[in-house]
Amino acid sequence: MPKHSSAKRALPKMPPEVKDAYEQLHSGVKGLGKSIIEIRRDLRKAERKIETDARARITELRRDARNQLGALESRRSEVTRTLKHLGAAAGGSWRDIKQSADAALAEARSTAASVIERFRNALGR
Repeated sequence: MPKHSSAKRALPKMPPEVKDAYEQLHSGVKGLGKSIIEIRRDLRKAERKIETDARARITELRRDARNQLGALESRRSEVTRTLKHLGAAAGGSWRDIKQSADAALAEARSTAASVIERFRNALGR
């Protein structure tokens, strides 16, 4: 009975140069297959790292947004109180109150603009 090799298929009779070339190409194909497996593995690893970094960045942006929104709400309340005082102010003191309110509004607008710009930059716009 003839022996059957399950590991390697017998190559047809070829000149030694052809056989060597065939084996080199076969070896190259196997190496390419290993490289493809390695690339896929590294790609999955890179994707997981990017996703983890993105989740951390989102959490940081949300925290920052809550803080900035709290500060803006506080400014808005401050300006609203100032407006109430302005209506009741007499004489020249209303000018001081208005200047104070204008300064608070300008600072709040500046803060809001910088927060908006940060989020737009985070989106890559």
